[in-house]
Amino acid sequence: MRSVVAALALLAAPPLATAADGDTPFAKHGKLRVAKAGTHLEHADGTPFFVLADTCWTGPALSTAADWDFYLKDRKAKGFTAIQFNCVSPWRTAPTDAAGRTAYDLKDGKLVPNAAFFEQLDARLKAVNDHGLLAVPVLVWAHKKGDAGVELTEPQVTDLVKFEVDRLKGAHCLFVLAGDARYTPAETAKWKAVGRAVFGNIGGPLVTTHPTGMNWPWRDWADEKWLTVLGYQSGHGDDANTAKWIHSGPVAAYVKKEDPTRPVVRPDVPVRPIINLEPPYEDHFGYQSRRPHSAYSVRRAVYWSLLSTPVAGFTYGGHGVWSWHTKPGEEPTDHKGTGPAKTWREALSLPGAAQMGHVRKLFESLPWTQLKPAPELVTQDAKGDPFTFVGCAATPDRKVTVLYFPAGSKGLVAPPVAAGAELTWFDPRTGESRRAVLTPPPDAEDWVLVVRRR
Repeated sequence: MRSVVAALALLAAPPLATAADGDTPFAKHGKLRVAKAGTHLEHADGTPFFVLADTCWTGPALSTAADWDFYLKDRKAKGFTAIQFNCVSPWRTAPTDAAGRTAYDLKDGKLVPNAAFFEQLDARLKAVNDHGLLAVPVLVWAHKKGDAGVELTEPQVTDLVKFEVDRLKGAHCLFVLAGDARYTPAETAKWKAVGRAVFGNIGGPLVTTHPTGMNWPWRDWADEKWLTVLGYQSGHGDDANTAKWIHSGPVAAYVKKEDPTRPVVRPDVPVRPIINLEPPYEDHFGYQSRRPHSAYSVRRAVYWSLLSTPVAGFTYGGHGVWSWHTKPGEEPTDHKGTGPAKTWREALSLPGAAQMGHVRKLFESLPWTQLKPAPELVTQDAKGDPFTFVGCAATPDRKVTVLYFPAGSKGLVAPPVAAGAELTWFDPRTGESRRAVLTPPPDAEDWVLVVRRR
């Protein structure tokens, strides 16, 4: 009887070929790695890389080659630098690809990959890189029944993920080990074991993983050196508890404790970039209100996320794009309660998508790799309305400070921040800037204040 490994070997492929030349950041600056500071990604030549990923979980499985090219051109034009997607069917929203194929078959307990499925995945991932975008592939979904990461045994998951990583190791990727894992004690042991078995424990490729919403399980993962990026999901809630979790919850507490500018108890523990892999999706129903998340709701979560950790980047999701929706007015498969979705083509034009490019434009105009949370520079009522919390980050020398004022916010900037400084209001809806004085925001909308001191 052939072993699982032997079955996998039948489909062994050379590392995925990617464009060696052309006008891409990878051709110009080299592969990506974690920067020496540990807080962000950079190219081999030291050029910083701001992660702005669009979420298109089912796109590679359900798209045609022409539609995938159209999608990638749209996201590139809007300023995205990465595409986040799911590698494997079955998972709940795409039990098979468009041709009815699964990523593998189980035959007498043996896992046998489907060559045609992975050839299509190879082509879709190569197209991502050829458009100059980082691929962020989820290697296996792991939330509930119907997901490969739940249905397969630990040895089967390990062999499948090894197969995927070996096949894709020539591509420009930030690997996401498991999608929507809960990290109960049993799941934690399982995914630590899979991670070590697949990636070793020397901090080689870029690897993160994707927990369930409002779940920060990484405090006891310091010894998992293969986990080079810490991912989390603030999720799709829209109540006060969710808001507070994003800007003042366990992620912010972890950063405060592990602040790389302060002495650490264990100098052998690496500082890792921190990325919100799933803020609320635009047009997706909020868990509590059962109303669609607006572009403002998404912006607010994004700015809070960026300013509550050392800046590395973030992800965006449009309801209808993430599920590659083709039938308007229906909810995505097996996602009851998320609300009716636009088709993926219609959802490409949700206003928040273009506004995410404005976020990148703003931060790349600043020394963003030096920005660290600085909540002490804002006076605000800690017990007040969490929806009006003013996020704040600054460079260590305080020459640049960035503050996000949500609509209706009443936080006051500490006077020393603005003494002799140049002040600019940045409009997160349009990407335009205007000179400012230290007064409340220009109107009742949300605004970003940039303070530059000589």
